[in-house]
Amino acid sequence: MQKISSDLARVFRAESGRLLAALMLHTRSIDVAEDALQEAFLQASEKWPQSGTPRNKAAWLLTVARRRLIDHIRKDTLRNAESTIQTIEDLLPQNDDIQEQDYPIPDERLRLIFTCCHPALASNVRVPLTLKTLCGLSVREIARAFLSSEASMQQRLTRAKRKIRDAGIAYAVPENDALDERLESVLSVIYLIYNESYTAFEGQSLTRDDLAKEAIHLARVLYELLPKPEVAGLLSLLLLHDSRRSARSSGTQAFIPLEYQDRSQWNQTQIQEGTSIVLTAMSDAKPGIYQLQAAISALHAISPDWASTDWPQIYQLYGILYQLNPSPVVALNQCVAQAYYGELDAAYVRLSKLEDALKSYQPFYAAKAELALRLGEKETAIDNFSLAISLTKNTAEKDFLLEKKNQISFI
Repeated sequence: MQKISSDLARVFRAESGRLLAALMLHTRSIDVAEDALQEAFLQASEKWPQSGTPRNKAAWLLTVARRRLIDHIRKDTLRNAESTIQTIEDLLPQNDDIQEQDYPIPDERLRLIFTCCHPALASNVRVPLTLKTLCGLSVREIARAFLSSEASMQQRLTRAKRKIRDAGIAYAVPENDALDERLESVLSVIYLIYNESYTAFEGQSLTRDDLAKEAIHLARVLYELLPKPEVAGLLSLLLLHDSRRSARSSGTQAFIPLEYQDRSQWNQTQIQEGTSIVLTAMSDAKPGIYQLQAAISALHAISPDWASTDWPQIYQLYGILYQLNPSPVVALNQCVAQAYYGELDAAYVRLSKLEDALKSYQPFYAAKAELALRLGEKETAIDNFSLAISLTKNTAEKDFLLEKKNQISFI
């Protein structure tokens, strides 16, 4: 029984998004589709130990879930209920023996992704809803990741699902110009999921591996279903960032920044894949913001050491990125690249002018402290390290900055 339970847990995490998306073809209610799928998994937990595990577990589960969905729809008062039921029944096997049913499952996850990331939904619910529906994470897991109570997260998800149903949000992939407009929201959601894993903002640990894996999984799904250049750029960016995960800490150091990482620990498989993807994506010479960020990350990844980094090219790429996304954070990163390729004084002057826009942004003060230290301005460096420390909520990163500040007196 334990083996069956373990098998079911693996199937649920791997297939629930695809199965839920297929069920959503017949109902606008995510709750109804989720209930039908949950009942199918419950039936599997009861039947598989006695009758054996079916050859195609996902097809078995979808068949049972479709039958449960018919039961749910029969209780509804929708005028088109009968035609919907007939449509579902036409998809069911002709006999009751579903143990060896083996048929393709329509992959409708792209529709589900665009539904969960619809701009009509509040921005703070798109990420949790995507994790719940596409990745199969539990409400408890999502609440823990976002430092929320389980009850509060459940209410947020319930409101979002209700809005999808009541507002008649289409379960569809947008077309033409609307696709590019909505795609930006989808990519942003996946990127936010990865960022949540990468910063572990309030925690003791520096990373949350589970969320990183889910973000990369979603990016892969999206790239497989919609191989557009910016989708490729996002997948490449996540792979390249994630390739450095194991080098960001060690048994003696809780936080190791890029400059000091042991590059032999970087995942070369991810680096090769990510670099190949972004090079192909940028071949049309019309790069977007994710492609540019991935290209910058690739330059870091292929450099044998920090000193050999191609800072002039990184500086140029940040310049192009700033034209597409003129944010002070992009300008800050370009200043850092400018400083490292030799224009330290000019970079420091330009960086200092960003303070009003970035006065609550910890990396600004950390970067300013580093550049001030290189210019020999120890007091300014100490002051800015102090400001960076005050804005840091991750314990590992705070300890690193505190050590950097304390070392200045020995320089």
